[in-house]
Amino acid sequence: MTASLYRLATTTLEPLVPLLLARRVRQRKEDPGRLGERLGRSALARPEGALVWVHAASVGETLSVLPLVERIAGSGHTSVLITTMTTSAAAVLAPRLPQRCLHQYAPFDVPGAVRRFLDRWRPDAALWVESELWPNMLCETRKRRVPTALVNGRLSDRSFARWRRLPSLGRTVIGGFVTVLVGSEGDGRRFSSLGAARIEVTGDLKATARPPAAEPRDLARLRRAIGPRPVWLAVSTHEGEEDLAGDIHRRARRSVDGMLTVIVPRHPERADAIEAVLEAGGLEVARRSRGDLPRGGTDIYLGDTFGEMGLYLRLGRLVFIGKSMLHEGGHNPREAALLGNAVLFGPRMENFAGIARRLVETGGAIETADGRELGDHVARLLRDDGACRRIGAQARALVGSEASGVLDRALTALRPLLEAGR
Repeated sequence: MTASLYRLATTTLEPLVPLLLARRVRQRKEDPGRLGERLGRSALARPEGALVWVHAASVGETLSVLPLVERIAGSGHTSVLITTMTTSAAAVLAPRLPQRCLHQYAPFDVPGAVRRFLDRWRPDAALWVESELWPNMLCETRKRRVPTALVNGRLSDRSFARWRRLPSLGRTVIGGFVTVLVGSEGDGRRFSSLGAARIEVTGDLKATARPPAAEPRDLARLRRAIGPRPVWLAVSTHEGEEDLAGDIHRRARRSVDGMLTVIVPRHPERADAIEAVLEAGGLEVARRSRGDLPRGGTDIYLGDTFGEMGLYLRLGRLVFIGKSMLHEGGHNPREAALLGNAVLFGPRMENFAGIARRLVETGGAIETADGRELGDHVARLLRDDGACRRIGAQARALVGSEASGVLDRALTALRPLLEAGR
């Protein structure tokens, strides 16, 4: 597909966007009070002076770019507009939004919505995060001579193969960036082969993210309710992994008295279905969204809220990273590691292969082949707090050391673009 064909297709489909939005509201994937933003409209005014637009897709990308955003806005001369696609990213961002920064939902990638968005905000420079590359947004931005860069550029083997099947579109989209910042030489080679003109290997911006915060009173209340019970967590889980965690709980509690399993689904809107499956398996479930506290008989504490990962990760020292056992890709293990947790994951950490490998090599994580092996490690480590602490200390040391210099290198590489936009 060429860029012109893509534009024709999205122009043709644009009248259907309101219907799609209505469906997504019913699925709880959109904020019904802010639908205008998805059509390029906003109730907010553009700040005076220079404005840098930063587009991140969801939670991981948003958190990874926040330290960079803070540095850009911290000069006092530049405002930053952050756009995201998901409601979960908006919820996570709301309490963390730095000074001189605004948040909007990104417009659908159809010509009319994109033009309205750009007419409203008139950015002086634009940064895209990772692989969230929407052709209309990029092409319309460049038509207005706004310099663009891709930061923390990442291409999995599957994404790279898809782009190679669309060489014309790839050259148009990727070749138009002033610079592409990547975390590794391998990503640099992939982007270069797709037409990127200038590559800078700056390291992974996810390494610069701070540990997620927790509200102290909520944390103290939960810890009192849990007491001395051994706790493990399954976080950022996807369909099937909650059932797997329930199976592990049923097996491990035979040898671990009083254990509590905390499950934090990636998509909290699935909580009703998750609860039903777990209760059908004979497990007692308490839910954070209802204000429940774990009681003595509670088997599963379901963390079905947005923006509270920092709270959940402080409840135990042993954390399984979801989307790594039954689904491809994995999620970022750094948050758990930053808090000194022992990290467990399955064999499918493709999206975080580098950090996953280094964590395993340095003793900060354990890769498990299947659910039975994961359950064996959970039971063993819940009985050996010293081993949990040692693994967690190794994890924290590794991610802390890797953060050094990444942010400075990224800012140095972006300085010409940011200054040109003023």
